Amino acid sequence: MTGFLEWLHHSTGGLLTLAAVSIAVLLLLIIRFRMEPFIALIVIGLLTALAAGLPVGTIVGSAQGASDSLLEDGFGGVLGHIAAIIGLGTLLGAILEKSGGAQVLTAALLRAFGEKRAPLAMGIAGLIFGIPVFFDIGIFVLAPLVYVAAKQAGRSILLYCLPLIAGLSVTHAFLPPHPGPVAAAGLLGVDLGWVILMGAICGIPAWFVGGVLFSSWIGNRIHVPVPEEMLAAATMDGEGPGTATRPPSLGLVSSIIAIPLVLILAGTFGSIWLPDGSTLTGIATFLGTPAVALTGAVLLAFWLLGTRRGMTAKRLSELSATALRPVAMILLVVGAGAFFGSVLAATGIGKAVAGSLESAGLPVILAAYVISCGMRIAQGSATVAIVTTTGIIAPTVAQLGYSQPQLALLVVAIAAGSIIASHVNDGGFWIVSRYFGISVSDTLKTWTVLETILSVVGFAVSAALMTIL
Repeated sequence: MTGFLEWLHHSTGGLLTLAAVSIAVLLLLIIRFRMEPFIALIVIGLLTALAAGLPVGTIVGSAQGASDSLLEDGFGGVLGHIAAIIGLGTLLGAILEKSGGAQVLTAALLRAFGEKRAPLAMGIAGLIFGIPVFFDIGIFVLAPLVYVAAKQAGRSILLYCLPLIAGLSVTHAFLPPHPGPVAAAGLLGVDLGWVILMGAICGIPAWFVGGVLFSSWIGNRIHVPVPEEMLAAATMDGEGPGTATRPPSLGLVSSIIAIPLVLILAGTFGSIWLPDGSTLTGIATFLGTPAVALTGAVLLAFWLLGTRRGMTAKRLSELSATALRPVAMILLVVGAGAFFGSVLAATGIGKAVAGSLESAGLPVILAAYVISCGMRIAQGSATVAIVTTTGIIAPTVAQLGYSQPQLALLVVAIAAGSIIASHVNDGGFWIVSRYFGISVSDTLKTWTVLETILSVVGFAVSAALMTIL
């Protein structure tokens, strides 16, 4: 028994076996026993730490204090970095949705592109509006415009909904302030400005191939009519989502979405290009801090889209409370994933994985992508796939001395893996199928293939850039 424990705790083979068993049991708890992912991550993290022979005090601390324990450090370290960002991003999306900003933006794009290029307009609307809002909210808000555009043109709804959801999916997976990329950036220690830049560079080609080229090809081959009951609901007076008596201007909506992105990018690259210690550098760093940039954008949005347009303080408070409810579970999953990752780092599994990848000649970015793909296909949640994969790979990455752009590309690769092959265990699959009236078989032929294209192209661009940088 002593010999087995020595092998398990200190040999490369033993540590890799422990990691493989831990991940397998984690998936079993989530898939087979339907355990909440954050509970499963805590349970597996604790069991892995004990199996690796880590002292109890290291794992959970003592009765006198636990601030230096893996459990508290794992949770607190990442949540201190991302909690405010995710919460503020959620509030920004909520006020843009309720003010009618999404409809204003999409209607303007439809007018600008015309009826023949309406699918492209829907795709661009998904890209832009997908930045501040969650994937499902974007569908709920913009779907009525898809119904109307498809009905007026008399064509398959796939030509209009697929570009839209491709844009929403790309921004949700690749760009802050969405939970997945923010969590991965926090766990790997990369500035969000680099994640925004690399996410856009990799995401836009993926969107063009999947959301424009593939969507046009498949939409002309599979005809799915507009669901009449949805069309009736969308065209009823006053019944559309986000209906507002005085819709905001296009310039105002676009500015509020752009402000935090511009400030974060300015903070990241200002620290590189501006003189160290200068006043201008200090201003750029302060305003470009993600929490500060998003706080300013939220306050502007609440004033310009809310208070000035008749929303009461009570209504804004209710809107905030409703929007923030789903954030709690996301933060718990991220915190538990960070704890699991800290356990893997403390056991030495990260060094073992790094050595094995080097011996096999397998690039870390490819390994991260494959792990993320496996997690996504097995359990369905993109956020869980990103957090778990990053926790597994972070100890390995810490040994490699990657630059900030390289870390950002690694975040993109993990995010790309997290959206591959959406199928029946993914809530997004059923939202797309039911909301646009697509049969299960056609959803597999269209949405599942679309997500796979977005994943593969996004990863291919990130891997190509990794070889250059």
